[in-house]
Amino acid sequence: MRSLLKNRELSAFLAILALFGVLVALNPAWFSLQTLGMIFASSQILILLALGAALVMLTRNIDVSVGSTVGLCAIAVGVALNSGYSLPLAMGFALAVGALAGAFNGLLVVGLRIPAIVATLGTLGLYRGAMLLWTGGKWIEGLPPSLKSLSEPVALGVSPLGIMVLCLAAGGAWLLARTAFGRDFYAVGDNLAAACQLGVAVNRTRLIAFTLNGMLAACAGIVFASQIGFVPNQTGSGLEMKAIAACVLGGISLLGGTGTLIGALLGAFFLTQIDTALVLFKLPAWWNDFIAGLVLLGVLVLDGRLRQALARHQRALKYGRFQPGNKGGKHVTPFPKRNKEVA
Repeated sequence: MRSLLKNRELSAFLAILALFGVLVALNPAWFSLQTLGMIFASSQILILLALGAALVMLTRNIDVSVGSTVGLCAIAVGVALNSGYSLPLAMGFALAVGALAGAFNGLLVVGLRIPAIVATLGTLGLYRGAMLLWTGGKWIEGLPPSLKSLSEPVALGVSPLGIMVLCLAAGGAWLLARTAFGRDFYAVGDNLAAACQLGVAVNRTRLIAFTLNGMLAACAGIVFASQIGFVPNQTGSGLEMKAIAACVLGGISLLGGTGTLIGALLGAFFLTQIDTALVLFKLPAWWNDFIAGLVLLGVLVLDGRLRQALARHQRALKYGRFQPGNKGGKHVTPFPKRNKEVA
């Protein structure tokens, strides 16, 4: 149990394997490279959002506006393409819109000191309204084949956009684990006062986290437009909650300072895998959110119980060596029983 708690990526990976085992037992033909590619393609949007949400959550903040940012950036790339701009320029425009949206969230939190949940709840409606005003409530259709081709498999069932998602996850995980830039995120989320004393640029780190979150949401909007081929006026609705759920499933702490991007990726893949299992069981689509919420609550309860057990074990190791007669470092009960006669 302690190993699973300390390595939440492993627990998420084991959950994925267990669900695969159940599905293959029910239908052996289900397990194939094509099916794996299909699940990964379906999970790419959620993976990108989970990566961005993880960066913000590591700094002990939260962003519930990313669903609206996805829709706004999907509209941006669609409008740019339909206006005759090239694909690279349209994608760069969408990334700029996402970066501005994320930076605005960061300025509200860092500059005006508005609680992140309050600030991003406000921008959730703001960005959604801007999206509808931009399009007049209409769908963006007629997107060029050059955008759609980015979601077509090229190697081992993985598309160019899928390769981009994997590179972003691997590169981000390396930066967080191996560089001082990445360690600043953990320092800010773990102990803000200590991070300030150590000279960490706390405000800059939090602003960067929100900005990168917006850019990753823009990437998700581009993937959405490429995979679907059009942009509805409700694009991105509800994705913010799934992104947070994926992070928690992958071991990102809501209290900040704990978790990895690989865990967020695995959590997003697992949630998408659940959706695929519901399709296999022929359950109605409205069960998806219920099952995802149930799994999330189960993980939170289990995580809390495991943390309590680990804390008790650590106290036993810390104080047990001070107990009388504890020679050789053997484990004893950390706190002696009360004397009933004295009590």
